[in-house]
Amino acid sequence: MRAVIVANGPMAKPPLGTLVRRGGDLVVCVDGGAAHSLTLGLKPDVVVGDMDSIDPALRQHLMEEGVRMVEFPRRKDETDLELAVRYAVTEGATDLVLLGALGGRIDHTLANLMLLASPELEGVGARIVEGNQEVFLVREEAVIEGKPGDTVSLLPLTEDAAGIYTEGLEYPLRDGVLTFGAARGVSNVLLDPRARVRLKKGLLLVVHHHQERS
Repeated sequence: MRAVIVANGPMAKPPLGTLVRRGGDLVVCVDGGAAHSLTLGLKPDVVVGDMDSIDPALRQHLMEEGVRMVEFPRRKDETDLELAVRYAVTEGATDLVLLGALGGRIDHTLANLMLLASPELEGVGARIVEGNQEVFLVREEAVIEGKPGDTVSLLPLTEDAAGIYTEGLEYPLRDGVLTFGAARGVSNVLLDPRARVRLKKGLLLVVHHHQERS
């Protein structure tokens, strides 16, 4: 099952249409992200969070429309987005698209990126989409799909990401090592519509900048 999770971070640009199909099996809004969801034409199925940022009138309207509200206390150990991701996975989602998760507070942005490495998401396809960019985690192997000329960065999320092999990128790695804190993996280039990355050790973030709409 596919879930679109709409967070409440600023959206400078709408997500690229090819990255987010209109709708999904489940649309989960993170508190005030419900407003973003409606702007994007996505009808919420559920709103998750402590309800401190959703407009009260919008909340009432959604409740009248039958949208479920899953409310949590403000004093808690998890972020609202983390709770929304957990909700979607518990409901059976195996493919997650997260919107509105970047571009706001730096601590929230970093926490949202690290959320991709949560053990709860092992075996679940999860990616963050912002405008023409998408970010996803590689634990063992992944395929990168786009257009030749797209920019692709590989960033280690652990001390070392080792045994890295790439196919279809301008600057190839063969049993390569990317070290946390070094920028070696930034700004590679997609050569083919499909590239492949695999690694033997560690975790790797893929940041894919799709070419702008013509």
